[in-house]
Amino acid sequence: MAESRILMVTGTGTDIGKTMVTAAIASSLRDEGLRVGLCKPVQTGLDADAPGDVDDAAQLSGVSTTSEFFRYPEPLAPETAARRAGMAPPVLGELATRIERFAAGVDVTLVEGAGGVLVRLGPELTLVDLAVELSARGHKVSAVVVVRAGLGTLSDTELTVDRLRSSGIAIAGTVLGMWPDRPDLAQNCNLEDLPRLTGVPVIGKLPAAVGRLGPGEFRAGARNWLEGGALTLLR
Repeated sequence: MAESRILMVTGTGTDIGKTMVTAAIASSLRDEGLRVGLCKPVQTGLDADAPGDVDDAAQLSGVSTTSEFFRYPEPLAPETAARRAGMAPPVLGELATRIERFAAGVDVTLVEGAGGVLVRLGPELTLVDLAVELSARGHKVSAVVVVRAGLGTLSDTELTVDRLRSSGIAIAGTVLGMWPDRPDLAQNCNLEDLPRLTGVPVIGKLPAAVGRLGPGEFRAGARNWLEGGALTLLR
């Protein structure tokens, strides 16, 4: 299978803006004329017929090529949610193959993880394992790490970046998922300290109120939230 570009969107925790960042990257890449696919391998905390993260990202970005492979009703780590629901969890080989097939139809596939980078998607299966497997199959895989703006983010981000780097996963940059209108001292200092301590550039800041924007406003804003534009993520 021909090489495809796969960008993993992960984070230092949950509820830090991964879906919004995924949508912003997708919108910017779409503006550049690329065919973009949005993939959420595992969704938890929603009934079968409820819109999921990938649907939210698609609505905001205007990207229509989407896929979600596994869904579990309770808002827990996917492995735990699958076990409690008595449902089959993802298996690495099968999940990687599904993403491969999906990625074959687009130029760039954005894969949004669940929670932090080591959250179990299934037994002995994390987003790191998935990235390593896809890379071993010949795909060009890199990661964007969505981080918190405030106090405590330095350690969380360093740990996440170190784990990805030790597994051989290239890191395109970090993005502050919820940047306030009036940042405090710690938040401003973090803008300088994050790249210094991780060796990874801060490539974007999304406003904290981004979730209240309509699709038109969101797409217009996305052009400015990523420093240098989304194409810099694919270098």
